[in-house]
Amino acid sequence: MKLRTIKILVWIAIFAMSCISCDARNSNSHATEPKVKTTKKAKKTTPNKTVAQPTVTNNKQLQVIEVKSDKMGRNITNLVVLPEQYFIDSSSTYPVLYLLHGYSDDYMAWQNHVDLTKHANKYGFIIVCPDGQDSWYFDSPIDPTFQFETYITQELRNYIESNYRTINDRQHRAITGLSMGGHGALWLGFRHPDLYGLCGSMSGAVDITTLKDRFKIDKRLGKYAANEASWKSHSVINLVPTLKNDQFIIIDDGTSDFLIKENRALHDALQQHKIKHEYSERPGRHSWDYWLKSLEQHLAAFDNIMNTKEGD
Repeated sequence: MKLRTIKILVWIAIFAMSCISCDARNSNSHATEPKVKTTKKAKKTTPNKTVAQPTVTNNKQLQVIEVKSDKMGRNITNLVVLPEQYFIDSSSTYPVLYLLHGYSDDYMAWQNHVDLTKHANKYGFIIVCPDGQDSWYFDSPIDPTFQFETYITQELRNYIESNYRTINDRQHRAITGLSMGGHGALWLGFRHPDLYGLCGSMSGAVDITTLKDRFKIDKRLGKYAANEASWKSHSVINLVPTLKNDQFIIIDDGTSDFLIKENRALHDALQQHKIKHEYSERPGRHSWDYWLKSLEQHLAAFDNIMNTKEGD
């Protein structure tokens, strides 16, 4: 009888110790849960619509963001490049440069060819590189999933200005790009002078009517033969008569570029309508070697204008 009693007491003791160990594990688990939950909530809290918080790469100055486009019903990826000073002085605000890529490239095209953080640090710009896909940066009249004029001028801009410390006036908002992006930057700049006080183009495809049914333009506007009027109205060069002398415009192209004739024609049209602009040519082809030098030229010009007070 005593032996059975001892065995029962031993089993009770073992069971009690097991319960205490289990409670300890649960207690430790609950002790760490608040940190995990707080982190998740912080990621979901934003002043504006987005499908994901910025993904910081191994360099915190480079942030990849996805912004929801209600107009297109889909998410668009973008690269945001922040100046180093952005993380040092939490009270300062910064100018914004929208930097557009060319045909068949994406939001990482510029960063893949040049360290944009060096330019952001040097000039104190926030640089935004949208994924323009092969949109030509206008709102397609035939494809509701390609509405990139609305996306960049409204949806992306609103997100950037709600989530980053930006100077939100046209004098400190610039846009430029290469090739298809050159067309896009002038298209958006010329059509929205209230938003962009500065715009530029590097080797821009400024007259798309010379590119009949190439580079997927027909996917955005329809075949040229049946949609000639639409192609003409979506060409940058045909916007010149609508312009006023209220923007800083910079345009350049390489003398061996296949788009040089179109850029010279744009230069002539701007002169004819007495629209102030900076135009230059230098040896070069439709290549990154040329565009990286152009970027330096555009950034320096934008910085000079942004830091020039009215009346100077």
